[in-house]
Formats: sequence, C-alpha cells, structure tokens
Amino acid sequence: MFGRIGRFAVLRPWVTISAWLIAAVALAALAPQLKSTSDQAEFLPSSYESVQAAKAQERAFPQHEQPAAVAVFQRTDKKALTESDKAAVAKVAAGLQDKGLTKVKAVTTGPEAVSPNGEIALAQVLATVKDPYDPELGESVRKLREEARPLLSGTDLTMGLTGAAASAVDAKEASGDTDAMIMSATLLLIVVLLLVIFRSPLIAILPVVIISLAFMVATGLISTAAELGGLKADASISAILIVVLFGVGTDYLLFLLFRYREQLRGGQDPKQAMISAVALVGETIASAAGAVVVAFLALLLSTMGMLRAMGPSLAISVAVALLAGLTLVPAVFSLLGTKAFWPSKAWRKEPKNALAGRIGSAAARRPGVIAGVSAAVLAVLAVGVLGFRPEFDADSSLPQDLESVTAMKDLQRGFSAGQTDPTTVYLEKRDGTPLDRGQLDAFGAALRIEGVGEVSPAQAGADGSIARYSVVLTYRPTEDKALDLVSGPLRDAAHRAAPDGTRALVGGTSAVLADISTAVNRDYRVVFPAAGLAIMLILGLLLRSVVAPLYLMASVALGFAATLGATVWVFQTGAGEKGLLFTLPVVVYLFVVAIGTDYNILMVSRLREEIGAGRAPREAVRRAVSASAPTIAAAAVILAGTFGVLMLAENSMLQQMGFAVAFGILLTAFVMALLLVPTLTSLLGHRAWWPGHELTLPSTAAAPGGAGTAGSSAGKGSRADDPSLV
Repeated sequence: MFGRIGRFAVLRPWVTISAWLIAAVALAALAPQLKSTSDQAEFLPSSYESVQAAKAQERAFPQHEQPAAVAVFQRTDKKALTESDKAAVAKVAAGLQDKGLTKVKAVTTGPEAVSPNGEIALAQVLATVKDPYDPELGESVRKLREEARPLLSGTDLTMGLTGAAASAVDAKEASGDTDAMIMSATLLLIVVLLLVIFRSPLIAILPVVIISLAFMVATGLISTAAELGGLKADASISAILIVVLFGVGTDYLLFLLFRYREQLRGGQDPKQAMISAVALVGETIASAAGAVVVAFLALLLSTMGMLRAMGPSLAISVAVALLAGLTLVPAVFSLLGTKAFWPSKAWRKEPKNALAGRIGSAAARRPGVIAGVSAAVLAVLAVGVLGFRPEFDADSSLPQDLESVTAMKDLQRGFSAGQTDPTTVYLEKRDGTPLDRGQLDAFGAALRIEGVGEVSPAQAGADGSIARYSVVLTYRPTEDKALDLVSGPLRDAAHRAAPDGTRALVGGTSAVLADISTAVNRDYRVVFPAAGLAIMLILGLLLRSVVAPLYLMASVALGFAATLGATVWVFQTGAGEKGLLFTLPVVVYLFVVAIGTDYNILMVSRLREEIGAGRAPREAVRRAVSASAPTIAAAAVILAGTFGVLMLAENSMLQQMGFAVAFGILLTAFVMALLLVPTLTSLLGHRAWWPGHELTLPSTAAAPGGAGTAGSSAGKGSRADDPSLV
C-alpha cells in the first residue's frame, strides 16, 4: 500500500502539491476562528460541586459580580491612613471609574474597604466579563495602572493592582510571547540542524515550507472540527500545536529523507529511490503516527473538557503530519531529485558515522551490561517521582517583583489573603420554597471554622430558595492550603450544617481548583492505561509479535517515571520549588510517551527488517543501531531543543515544562531507543518476535538491508549491507 502511495505522489507531483495548496488556501479562507478559553470551570463536568455551585449562582444571582482585580492603596511610609488619605482613595477610584475603560464596569470603594489596622484601603475593579484572561480586559488593566499615576500625584499614596485579571496580565508579560518564541526557536532549530546534517540550504528550508503548509491545513481542520463539534480549546493549545506539528512533522520528514538518501547511495535513480523510501518506512511512519494519534484520542476519556478538546486537536495535527510525510514530501523532492542536496556531494558517499557504529557494536557485544546500566539509570531517576507534589498555585511561579505579586503581599498586611477572590457557599432549598432566617444564621455560623477569616451575612436570591455566603479565607485562593481547606473542612462543615430539605454547595476559584485536582487524579488512572493498551496493540500489529510490545511498553513506563523523577530532583529538590505544575504528568505523557514512542518504533522496525533479512539477533542490533542512530539523534535534538527554549522564560512552570519534555525526549531517544530497546531485543533473540515465525522485508525490497527494489538498479554496485550505512 505504501509503495502505491509513494508511486502516486512521485509520478504525479503537481497533482499532489496542487491538492495541498488548494486545501490550505480553502481552509485558511473558510474555516472559522479557533476559539479558546482559560476559564477552567468550563472544563469540568456537571457532577463536580464547584460546577453545581456556579449553576446555582446563575439561577439565583445572575447579576452577581466578582472583582476582576483589586486596587491596593497604602501610604508611602507604611503608616496608618489619615482621613485625607481615605478621601484621596475615593477620589482616585472615582477618577479611574470615569475613564470608561473597555469591559471595566465599575471601580468601587468605601469606608468598609479600609483594613482593621487602618494601613490598607481597597478598591474593587468590576468587569463586564467573567474571564480574567480576556484580552480587552487585560489591556484595560494595563491602562488602569497608567491612569492611576497622575491621579496619585500630590498624595502620600501608592497603588498596586492584584487579583485574577492583574495576575493574568503579569503572567503573560513575564512569559513573553510564548507562541512567537516557540515558533521562532522551532524554525531556527529545524533550519540549522538540517543544514548541518545535509549541508544543503534547500533541504534546510524546504521542510519548513512543507510543514508550514501542513500547519495551515491542520489549523483549519481543527477549527472546523471544533466548530462542528462544539469543542473548546485551552488558551495554550496554539503553542502546543506548533510544537506537535513541527516536531512530529520534522521527525517523519527525517525518517523519510534518511532512507531516501540511503536508497540513492544504493544506486537507485531519484524517483525510484523516493518510491522505495516511502515503501520501506511508510509502515513505520504510519505506525508511529497511529500510536501518537491513539494516545491523544485517549484524552477523550478524560473528565476534563480541556483535555477532551485537546485530544482530537492534537490527533488531527499528527494525522496531517503523517499525510504530508507520505505524499507532500515525496512529491516535492521528486521534482528536485538530487538537486535538493546542492551544493553538497556528501549524499553520494557513505559516511563513516564512527560514533553510531561504536554504539551499535557495543550494543551487540555487551547487550546484558548495557541493558542493565540503562535500566538502572532510568530506575534511579524514577525514584524521584515518589516525591512529586502537584502545584495548583500558578501565581507562585511568577517573578516576585511583579506588581500583582507585591500588591498581594501589601494587601495581606491588612486583610485576609482570600479578600481578592472569596469562596462562595450556597444553601438551596430542594423544594424551591423560601429559606428560614433562623436556618440561614445558624448555617452561616457553622462556616466560621479555622482558616476562614470572614463570613458575610446571607444574601437571598430572588425567590428566597437560595442564599449566598461570601467566605474570605486566610489563604490565597490558589495556594494548596486554600484548596485543602475548601475541599475538606469547609465542604464538610457546610454539608453537615445544611438543614433537612436543603443542600449546601461550595464554589469559587479554590473549589474549582480542588475539583480539578480530583479530576486530574481520576484521569491519570483511566487515560494512561487506556493509551498504553492502544499503543501496545499498534506495536503488536506492526511487529506481528506479542512479546516485543510488552517490553517496549515497560521501557516506556520506566522512561515516563524517570522523566518526572528527574524533574522532581531538579526543581523540587534542587531549586526548592514547593511543587510542580499539576498538569506536568499529562504534558510528559503527551510529548515524551506518545511522541517519543516514534523513536522506539523506528528502532524496532529496523531491527525487524534486519532480522527479516536473515541476520542473527546481535548482528541485526549492530546494524540497526548504526543505521538508525543519526536519524533518531537528529529528530530528538530538534524536538527537545524546541521545548528547551521554554526554560528561558521567567515563569517557573514554563521552565518545568521545558525541562521535563526536553530531558524526556533526549532520554527516550538516547537511552531507551538506542540502548535499552535494542539490547533487550538482542538478549531475547528470536523470542522477541513470538509468535511470529518468519519475518520478511517489505515487498519493494529485494536486496538485504532494503536497498534493492524490483525493477531498479539497486543491485549494481549497491553497498546496502555496509554496517556504516545511514
């Protein structure tokens, strides 16, 4: 089948290229805009209490407004505010209100907004939208900071903005334009490394053009699918799509080009060499893509809408990368022929690749030692995963000199830390009749537990069947102590105190994050095993074996644990971080386990090919490692380097993500794919392929090593059996 696909693309290149161009232009013009949201509550299913609380609010208090930001006023000398200072606070708030900034509904303050110790005064910034990440609201927050300066002139006051919207603005500015940074770094790495590998400017540039075209098609398909399916994408999906499509697309392109160059060196003419390359590695690329696609689609089993939306989007991008690798790449290079390698002549010669040869020889001579050492290294790193602590407090990762961070510290000199974003508790009468005042007072009193700084009087809804309490915690809404308090003691107290015939619901930011923590833990137990079983099935079909997929997946699981463990050692133990990004295991799963499996598949496919050519297991290992090492190394360095750029960001969570994925990809490529997997295969010998009895090469390959093809000139002067061949 893959030979036929390659033949069509090579012999009808303009038809293939035209089809891609038409698809890209049509989708760019007609596809809807990809929508995104950063409201995590929208991604939880309705069974979670925080979501039910939000629905109760919508029914009873549709006009309820939470402050999007809080202005924190204090004297420059840190002393208690005077009466003139308090009057100046009211004047500044009124002045900011009069600016009429976009999506800012009001800036309010009052005597009750002065702290008990008299040192801090607050003004609430109410917005017309709920999403604190709204771009227009963010721009208004920036303008509020600018407009406050002249209003404060001549007073003894300073003002800082904190709260959700202010933190969102600071987080974005601290991390910079992440999408642009990732895109620039990715393109630069691809161009530079391909230039080093092939020594041809054309080959360095063409993949970028090809993958950019595929990126346009993928983005259009994803936005169309999202529109038709009513899906939402997390705000970070665009950056992830860039890395996935360019990283995976480059991997598949390298798999094909290395084999294409190998066929040319074997004596085939350019068109036949490309057809043979597609036939020989097409199944490998398709299997690798299939493993990544099913791993991403396993996210559909998640309870979180964020992950359910991400899964199909990433699966579509990988499917497009696969299609481009099997059709668009062969079509473009068939038009160029050997001119694609200009001005280099190195494609005609077989490189010595001394290092790859030594690695292959060592793996063949001492498989037991190398397998043991490799597994031991991974096991030692994996020990660190036992200390993994999920961190939900995104604000703690921000640089401490940001205005939202310093203003929050100032606020805590006079108020409870939860003042900027109180937890809301609802008491609802199940039969819809009004609540009794005595019940409301008793219930409110029961909420005054340790860790709660203030409980507002009950506010009844329109029909009196639902009452709302604003509960100010002594902790910041996103820190671990707040999540533990809300998900445990506060909810327990509320549920116990709810009178017969009523129900209590705890909502707000802390409650949402606590429920997300529960959902994520559930997803780990469901999604990961389902993806593992699906990948094992694909490996079994590719290798026609039951044994090989078992030890391959065992090594993948060990690599996953080693990657997380190493990140724990570096950031929690070394850098002293309280915890790691709570979504980090999912990120590692997406980019290390799913995409990194490509390298294992490439290696075992080459091993299977060498065994199928009649070679002994250890000789097959030597040749497979020698031949595959340059391809795997180049692909891994590009993908790891792309993520490594995130370590330049000031945000520690982006640094964690960058390190974990970059390190995990390198670990998968250089330890697992090049050392552990081939040596285990060598130790097992023919048992690795049980219950298969006879292994055969793809039908297009007539000569050992895959160089020959029926009807070609590969047999004339071919050196495909040379172990140094790449």
